[in-house]
Amino acid sequence: MITSVELSNFLSHSDTKLEFDNGVTVFVGHNGAGKSSIIDAITFALFGQHTRKSNKGLIKHGEAQGFAKVIFSINGKRYKAERRIDVKGGLAAQFSEMVENQWMPLAVGERKQFSESMTHEVEKRIGLDFEKLKIASIVQQGELNSIIKTKPKEFKELLNAIIGIDKLDVASEAMKEVSKNFRQKIKDQVGYDDTHIDILSRDLQRYKTELAESKPLQDKLSSKRIQYEKELAAMQKNLETELPKLDKLSQLESRKNELSTYAKEAIQEMKREIAENERKIRDCKDCFESVGLKKDLESKLEKAEFAIEDLQKKLQHLSNQKVSLEEKRTLSSKLQLKDNKCPVCDSVVDKLNPLFQEKHLKQELAQTQDKISGLEKELVLCNRSMVEFSEKVQKAREAEAILRTYSIKSKEELQKIQYVVEQKKVNVQKVPTITAGNLVEVAHIDSHTKILFDAISQLEQDTQGFDEKQFTKLKESIRQKQSEVATINQQLGAISEKIDKAQEQIKSLEGAIFELKIVRDYVEELDTIQTKIFNRDGPVATSLRSWALNTISSKASEYLMLLNTKIHRILLSEKTRDVSITCYSKNESLEIESLSGGEQVGVAIALRLAMAHLLGSSNLKFMILDEPTTHLDEERRRSLVSVFSQLSDITSGNSKIPLQLIIITHDAEIFENSNIDKIYKFSATPQGTQTLAL
Repeated sequence: MITSVELSNFLSHSDTKLEFDNGVTVFVGHNGAGKSSIIDAITFALFGQHTRKSNKGLIKHGEAQGFAKVIFSINGKRYKAERRIDVKGGLAAQFSEMVENQWMPLAVGERKQFSESMTHEVEKRIGLDFEKLKIASIVQQGELNSIIKTKPKEFKELLNAIIGIDKLDVASEAMKEVSKNFRQKIKDQVGYDDTHIDILSRDLQRYKTELAESKPLQDKLSSKRIQYEKELAAMQKNLETELPKLDKLSQLESRKNELSTYAKEAIQEMKREIAENERKIRDCKDCFESVGLKKDLESKLEKAEFAIEDLQKKLQHLSNQKVSLEEKRTLSSKLQLKDNKCPVCDSVVDKLNPLFQEKHLKQELAQTQDKISGLEKELVLCNRSMVEFSEKVQKAREAEAILRTYSIKSKEELQKIQYVVEQKKVNVQKVPTITAGNLVEVAHIDSHTKILFDAISQLEQDTQGFDEKQFTKLKESIRQKQSEVATINQQLGAISEKIDKAQEQIKSLEGAIFELKIVRDYVEELDTIQTKIFNRDGPVATSLRSWALNTISSKASEYLMLLNTKIHRILLSEKTRDVSITCYSKNESLEIESLSGGEQVGVAIALRLAMAHLLGSSNLKFMILDEPTTHLDEERRRSLVSVFSQLSDITSGNSKIPLQLIIITHDAEIFENSNIDKIYKFSATPQGTQTLAL
């Protein structure tokens, strides 16, 4: 039951608070006075929905924000639903429950990311959502007869919601979820569920067939492998006998190549030694004569060097003497006797010293020059002799160095080397061109060639009779046989794996099928429960709808009798997917479309009131009628008021709680002298809607 509705800056209401009791509450007032706004306030507070174009249109003109608040009670518990909105479209909502005289929040807003939804909490407690409540309990202005114009299928859905059958859908879905989760759990454990039994049975039969076909093939392949392995072992034994010969054959060829290579290198070495010794002989044969003259030449060279040194000293002395005479001659040309006096000391003399006489000095200079010329000629001859002796000494030293380089100390040693060279030349000339066929001659070159030749002879003896082509053929046969054995092993491995897999799968599938058959029986029992008990078209739901349809038909017929119409009875009947409405006048059936407008409204009111009688399935037991007297004549309007007065005393089910009715109308006069519990008068003023309890 709704106990109060509060509006602040909501539509035309500035500050309105309405209190409600059990029974009938009537809103009267002229059109536009704000009566119908109460419906929008209730649905907005509960569900966040309304009949206006947008949320912003709910705010009173000129105000920044507004709110609607509804307090209601269900089964002795009080709840408060409040939603606020501002001009920017911001929304705030809170759903609370009264606990020990304090409001405790149950949900805040529609924060679905936090698994919170105020609307969901409200729907859960009321038992209906906005669309179903709007059709069953809120009759908008001009839509009273929508109940009879609703599509039969939608009418059936509405009926299911009113009597609580839609809750069977929740139970049914829960049962489906139980079955689904059970199947999933089985699938997680076993790998399959009961829907796979036929598939698994076919797989089981397939694996059994594979097993029956594979075992003979496995035995055949095993026998064939044993035979091939024996043949392969015999060929490998033969190969092991011949294999050392192949190795020795390779060694034989290697030794021949080694001997040939060594022989060629030995001959080349001999030729190189011959050439080297011949060069040594050429270089040394004239050296002994030069070395023998070395001491005498060195003595002569030394004497020549001493002579040159002496001549150079004498020339230096004469040169110095010549310079002195030149200086004296120059001075003598300036010294002359004057009055028989010396030009130096001014003493009286008869004549000058010959050393200062120019004539005497010229003679001395001429003699000194002649001596210098003679010494220079002698020096030239000595230099020539020294150069000649130096060259011969150098040649003797070089010859000595050559002999020392070749370690030759005597002519006998050189003669001995020449003898060895002649012998080697003879030996080289005896060796023919080296080929594989003349290794015997080559063997006598030196001791190493003899060792190699003996090894070759032994290897030729060891490999005698070896046929390389036959050996290659044997190897190819072994390779082919190994390939055949490998193929058989591969086939045998595949067939063995197939048999193991088949045996494993058979065991697994037999166990799984056994368990899944038990699961299938259990799930079938769950499906039977879901189909017969919780299915909305099952026996339980069908019985509930049949009872509800009979109750609605009976109550609607009673209300029609009170409304004094020509229709005496209404019959609601269920078909496969919908509910049909049939009207009767005495024993004659009438189509809804054939009724007058007033009669259709009468039928709609009767059905609405009859359905309200069943609202015990909805936790919030109230009904709002907006202008229900439209299209009714005066007499029927008076009859309708009488029905409302009677309905306020009717209880719903066994709860003994009267049904709450909220009636909105501009026909205030029809409620005069009625026993209606509470009447509010709505008036439009410049400040907004004002309400007054009458």
